Amino acid sequence: MSKGRLEAFSDAVIAIIITIMVLELKVPHGVDWHALLPLLPKFLSYVLSFVFLGIYWNNHHHLFQTVKHVNGRTLWANMNLLFWLSLTPFVTGWMGENNFASFPVALYGIVLLCAAISYYILTLTLISQHGKDSTIAAALGKDYKGKISIIIYVAAILISFINSLISGGLYVLVAIIWLVPDKRIEKILTETKN
Repeated sequence: MSKGRLEAFSDAVIAIIITIMVLELKVPHGVDWHALLPLLPKFLSYVLSFVFLGIYWNNHHHLFQTVKHVNGRTLWANMNLLFWLSLTPFVTGWMGENNFASFPVALYGIVLLCAAISYYILTLTLISQHGKDSTIAAALGKDYKGKISIIIYVAAILISFINSLISGGLYVLVAIIWLVPDKRIEKILTETKN
């Protein structure tokens, strides 16, 4: 079946998730800089989650440029990813509302970890459908960034009970790793066109 509906639905869900997150940011009642200070943890949580959602949207878009069609397994693997991403507004709000307390930071990491595992499952499903010699298999290769991210998430979740700020720093590290442009898919797509 065509991949168009899956891509459109995924784009819409991610847009709605971002909209829900921004609506959680409440306008302060004061009119000076001091009125914004209590919102700082919520705002920082929002920025981090916005970056992660942007990363997922970009990678999802690139991922589906490498495939021609999808099947039922792919649809369910994609729904699994969207489920975990849809929890982002809840854990973002809880973490920001509680000034990066240990348990909310750990739960935030658990959602990030589950989203990363779900994305990995989605890629394996697509590779299984299209074959080990397919464009997607060549583009993803060994997926070291994905595997390293999962390891960092597990470490951050465990560390959150010792020092939640270090965990937050590890989440930022994963975002930085993924913000560095990954040219694998674009390179493979360019090579297959030539």
